[in-house]
Amino acid sequence: MRDSSVDQRAVGFLLGLIDTDAAVRIRRRIGAPRPGSNGRRAARAALKVTPVPSSVLVWILEEDDPELNALVHEHGSADETLRRAVLRGVPFGPGRREPLPVDTALRKRAVEPAVPQSVVALGLVGALRAATAMGTARSAASMVLGHRDWQTVTAADRERPLPGYARWALSVRPDCPPALRAQFGSHAKFTHRVRQAGVLAGPGVYATAHGPAAQVLKVLSLGPAMFPARVRDAEDALRPFVRDHLGDREEAWAVLSQLLDTYHGTAPELIMTAGAIA
Repeated sequence: MRDSSVDQRAVGFLLGLIDTDAAVRIRRRIGAPRPGSNGRRAARAALKVTPVPSSVLVWILEEDDPELNALVHEHGSADETLRRAVLRGVPFGPGRREPLPVDTALRKRAVEPAVPQSVVALGLVGALRAATAMGTARSAASMVLGHRDWQTVTAADRERPLPGYARWALSVRPDCPPALRAQFGSHAKFTHRVRQAGVLAGPGVYATAHGPAAQVLKVLSLGPAMFPARVRDAEDALRPFVRDHLGDREEAWAVLSQLLDTYHGTAPELIMTAGAIA
């Protein structure tokens, strides 16, 4: 296997889905390094240089860990809204409502952007209703922070539908509740824009329906340290493919490691291809 950190992390994630003794033997056969002793430190370093869909950042924020939140704030894929939420200590974990502490070093160096004037003048819902262009809609939507604001927006739209621009700007937010997005309605172009914004249906869908496989697996390899509660869905989705098409066959794993760098399909397609060739 090439000395590539991308390949090592991607294959390593899949090896974590099989028996430990078999994984040790296969690592030896294909020349993959053993997992490091400090997985969280390695994952933090990898996250800094790994582009990720915006939903992945929300999965990390759902851990409600101030140190992880600081990493999200500094990440190149984070938008102004997620950074503002981190600085305000907005919780993302299911059921949590109390504010989170903010990382001390981050608090000292980061400055929250000014609140949009439309929100100051009209309030949150008023600014969303007044949005007559995508720019003003995005500006207002950026101030929907946390569970309470999403509940307010959901109720307002149910009482009287929000303008199309506001609905659009809210829907492409990775933390928009799926029920609200469904309430807004959908069509092919709309769905495409949501996906372009990095909004994912969930880890299982990301693991099985997105590509290229190497990039998807590289992102998922961060999961055990960065978003453990979410990564289990991806593991469960991929485990049957690994079991049925790779198992503990060293040759199949060797083929997978050779194909990985240039394969453009999804992870299940890669796994099935490697198993068939071997």
